[in-house]
Amino acid sequence: MRHGCKINKLSRTQAHRAAMLSNMAASLILHKRIETTEAKAKALRTYVEPLITKSKSDTTHQRRMVFSYLNNKEAVTELFRDVAQRVANRNGGYTRILKLGRRLGDGADMVMMELVDYNENLLRDAKPAKAKTTRRGRTKKTEDTAVETAEAKVETAETPIETVETPVETVETPEAKAE
Repeated sequence: MRHGCKINKLSRTQAHRAAMLSNMAASLILHKRIETTEAKAKALRTYVEPLITKSKSDTTHQRRMVFSYLNNKEAVTELFRDVAQRVANRNGGYTRILKLGRRLGDGADMVMMELVDYNENLLRDAKPAKAKTTRRGRTKKTEDTAVETAEAKVETAETPIETVETPVETVETPEAKAE
């Protein structure tokens, strides 16, 4: 029984699992999204999110720690330069898992795993946050606002509308000249 076992072993040895997660994490950082199975994506999420958190403080020690997990210089450079700046104000939840359906060959659940701050389609469509409203009922108008709105209506009614008269030129048609 696997009571209290928090690590999904993915039917692999420890060395194979470590190499696979390291490779997948490097691919995720370099390409910003990867397509994999749901079980691997959930295991990768627990592997890569602490690395992204470590990249927020750009020190030699943190770079060496991350490199010991990733074993890829390009991925470490990309993580500390580009990714760390994008996620600087985020307190976790750096990845998103989107379900794609089942794989045709063996029926495995396929997902697309991506870095949250790199989905241009969702960022472009994102609307600014609305002001928080309550649903408790109607607010009563105070007398001051009622007086101000009444004064505004009176002012708009009293302002005269200026009309500009433009002279109309008569154009004689050939039929009018004949008469």
